[in-house]
Amino acid sequence: MILAVLVFILDQASKWWVLNGLELAHKPRGSVAVMPTVNFTLVWNHAVTFGMFGGHAPELFMVVSLLACLVLLVLLWRSRSVLVSLACGAIMGGALGNVVDRWRYGAVEDFIHFHVGHWSWYVFNVADAFIVGGVGVWILASLLAERQHRA
Repeated sequence: MILAVLVFILDQASKWWVLNGLELAHKPRGSVAVMPTVNFTLVWNHAVTFGMFGGHAPELFMVVSLLACLVLLVLLWRSRSVLVSLACGAIMGGALGNVVDRWRYGAVEDFIHFHVGHWSWYVFNVADAFIVGGVGVWILASLLAERQHRA
């Protein structure tokens, strides 16, 4: 649960900094080069992962996210696995960070943009990174548990 709170705070602090400290919304083209392959590029995501289901009301996404967080909270309390608990915390913290964006702005603030030459990845945020990382850790924990069960 501590990880969920830390992820939430880190996500919201980074988004605040991009909007207010870096003032990315006021920069030309809303982008600042950070490294040769990374820019901070402000994008408002009105959909979900990779722009899927765009055009639906943000309230729908908030309700689904909050329901998922409730399920994750139950799983967190029941889990005996440290990895699964960490995964639940990372996913919950990220999901709640994006829920706050949808509630405040009607969209999620994304700003981390990786690119190499003409190849460009989707713009995402800290919450998204922890959600994906949490899912990856959960998959790893499942694979390790299955391997241990077979042995």
